[in-house]
Amino acid sequence: MTAISTTTIDLAKDGDAQALETLVRAVQGHVYHLSIRMLADPMAAQDATQEILIRIITKLSTFQGDSKFETWTYRVATNYLLTAQKISASDPGLSFQMFSDDLLHGLVDEHHAAPEDHIMLNELRIRCTMAMLLCLDRNHRAAYILGEVLEFDHSEAAHILEISPANFRKRLSRARQSVQDFTAATCGLGGQSTACTCRKRLPAAMAQGRIGKFPTKELMEAPSFADVRAEAKRVETMLVAAKLQRATGPLRPQKDYAEAVLKLVTLPDP
Repeated sequence: MTAISTTTIDLAKDGDAQALETLVRAVQGHVYHLSIRMLADPMAAQDATQEILIRIITKLSTFQGDSKFETWTYRVATNYLLTAQKISASDPGLSFQMFSDDLLHGLVDEHHAAPEDHIMLNELRIRCTMAMLLCLDRNHRAAYILGEVLEFDHSEAAHILEISPANFRKRLSRARQSVQDFTAATCGLGGQSTACTCRKRLPAAMAQGRIGKFPTKELMEAPSFADVRAEAKRVETMLVAAKLQRATGPLRPQKDYAEAVLKLVTLPDP
């Protein structure tokens, strides 16, 4: 996140429209990235991003500068993603066993596997990698995303989640182990002897309408399927899961939220 100056923050708190627009534009990409990793759905992430930006604007007067503004932003965003009724109601309630069964259902044999279409294989890889985290409950999912995917310092991540550093480390350790175990046992990129590979899974995913939902720009900015596959073969088993989770590209929002959000919100008089 681009550092936001204290002057810009103070002006925005005082109701300066230009400063507020600068602030929203600076944080919207990071809010969207966090949202899509938590929700694994571009449309749901867009809705959540707008709601979070509105919260950031309306709660701006409560920012006292006792942490970095970027940390405060992630705290507001994460709190929404963990507590909003809308988010809770739409959570699929997946388990790793359910996801494994779904992945293995409809696998074709090697003779009927999809060709090396790296665009579609890459979308499948990204969707599968992100959906994998839905098998974690939201508290462990947030800890994993902050600590393993976004690589926050543990003390800062604990502050964002409003828990102690010791509790954060416990959550992260449990989540990391679950993701590593599942990746090694199920993912063809993470475990070379597993049944599920992207090429054997792609025909069923296409038939179920699960491919074609990610914006082309996001896919173009992500590492290529071939590069990720090659990297997965090089790294140690315990590192593969983290490498795959981080290999999504920047996941930039597909629209500029600043204008729309600022029309919806009127800051109270300072």
